[in-house]
Amino acid sequence: MIRQIVLQVGEREVAWPTELFLYLADRAQHVTELIQPALRSGMLVLCDRFMDSTVAYQGYGRGVDLAMLRRLNDIASWGIVPDLTFLLDCPVEIGSSRTRQRFQTASSVTRAPDAEPEGLDRFERERLDFHEKVRQGFLEIARAEKDRFVILDARQSVAQLHDEIKRVVEERLMA
Repeated sequence: MIRQIVLQVGEREVAWPTELFLYLADRAQHVTELIQPALRSGMLVLCDRFMDSTVAYQGYGRGVDLAMLRRLNDIASWGIVPDLTFLLDCPVEIGSSRTRQRFQTASSVTRAPDAEPEGLDRFERERLDFHEKVRQGFLEIARAEKDRFVILDARQSVAQLHDEIKRVVEERLMA
């Protein structure tokens, strides 16, 4: 619920501390309710986004102090750090184009060609320079934590990405 609130597009701008604290609150609750119990029972846990997203979006994208973000992330995640992180990387223009294509609807024919597609969240509506900062942030995090990150070229087909992810996961599980 918290994540949905912060992603909603509204007429009022969300202050960066509000955005940050809402994401951290969502993470703390998610870790408490789902991740910790799953890990305690011996399960593997897969997340599509976690603490690195906060550092990339709020730190590199919004300019929030990185050291502070890392401390707050540690609190919100109860010290849990992923063993393996896949970074699906592609040029910002390609990612933005893919996002916009997903939200094109039949009604888009009646809108101006340069109008924003309906359904984009606050981050999807950000300018390309913001997304480039976020991308560079993710790449910097990955460079700093080479043992945890696997960077994949997201310009590949879904099938190619699936095969590569499967190969890496099987390799790590067998190690």
